[in-house]
Amino acid sequence: MPAVKFTIREYRPTDLGALYAIDQSCYSLAIAYSLGELRWYLHLPGAACFVAENRKEVSGFILSAHKSAHGHIITIDVLAAHRRSGVGTALLRKSERNLAEAGAREIWLETATNNNAAVAFWQKHGYRTRGRMHHYYPGGLDAFAMSKRLRGSAAQEN
Repeated sequence: MPAVKFTIREYRPTDLGALYAIDQSCYSLAIAYSLGELRWYLHLPGAACFVAENRKEVSGFILSAHKSAHGHIITIDVLAAHRRSGVGTALLRKSERNLAEAGAREIWLETATNNNAAVAFWQKHGYRTRGRMHHYYPGGLDAFAMSKRLRGSAAQEN
């Protein structure tokens, strides 16, 4: 597979439609965000969104928020055609750097317990399971609560 060339940039309001379409394609209708929910998350205090762009087309995005020492990855979405090409890893690295610069020392996220590819992705990038959240998703699907301490945090230095 040839290397995919993409750039990571900050979200622009004109990206909202593309982000919504990507989220709808990545998740079942019961789990995907509505346009209103996505807009709400984008406007949270401490929210940051980065977009992967390939030839002026959005191929993925990551949305996070932070409050004091805690960051939270709300979602990471990559179009199926661009998965396993480094897009998700590049988005995650950019988001982790951004959260660290904002003062976050630990990042939290949730992922479906039946999404083996996602669990493997997070584990590959240093995230560890903190627990199980029962009936987190519609239809009763459980989620793993996962987290990662960022470099320089007291827990990693000890």
